[in-house]
Amino acid sequence: MNRLAVVVPAHDEQASLPACLASVLDSLRRLPVRAEVIVVADDCRDATAAVARRLGAVVVTVRARNVGRARAAGMAHALRHGPQDLWLATTDADSRVPRRWGGWHLRHGRAGTDLLVGTVRVHDWAPRSEQVRTRFETRYRQGLTDTGHRHVHGANLGCAATAYERLGGFADLRHGEDHDLVDRGRRRALRVVADATCPVRTSARRRSRAPHGFARYLDALDDRPPVVGGRA
Repeated sequence: MNRLAVVVPAHDEQASLPACLASVLDSLRRLPVRAEVIVVADDCRDATAAVARRLGAVVVTVRARNVGRARAAGMAHALRHGPQDLWLATTDADSRVPRRWGGWHLRHGRAGTDLLVGTVRVHDWAPRSEQVRTRFETRYRQGLTDTGHRHVHGANLGCAATAYERLGGFADLRHGEDHDLVDRGRRRALRVVADATCPVRTSARRRSRAPHGFARYLDALDDRPPVVGGRA
């Protein structure tokens, strides 16, 4: 692997994007490969695209309101020069990756991993109750195993570009596009590695950008009604 591309889908994320991109760029800064960050501005009514460009990302614009299609558009742009020696990674605009994240992806790619499935940690529980935090952390620990884990998150996912093309890429799904890609990889007997050693910090916000996304999962752990309306 001598190329790495990180795709970040974003719908009205001007507030969250600076911290996300700062962490991604910091994780790529010292890598001995060519790297780029691609923000997919999906039907944005705020300054998401301008913020991304100012911070050094390539911007792809779509009007899909569909996270599967947005991730796929970013991957297609990353693949414009072909799949050879290219590793594709993706995270979410409300997430922050650790400094070693880029190198972690690259090492897996060079070791022959086809699909890399990472974990997450919530970096700020303030929007949620203590009950939600306790329930989430208990269930999350139950998904950790001696050899890896059973979780899948678009906020911490990577793929060899050749394997991505073999699988037909992200499906046109409004949610669950990450699970769908990993499930297809496992059915095709690709080398899918679930590694819990490099978690990404993500948000516990109460307004979900995608139906049945992470925020809605946390809603289901709460006895209080979820926030509705606004820019969900």
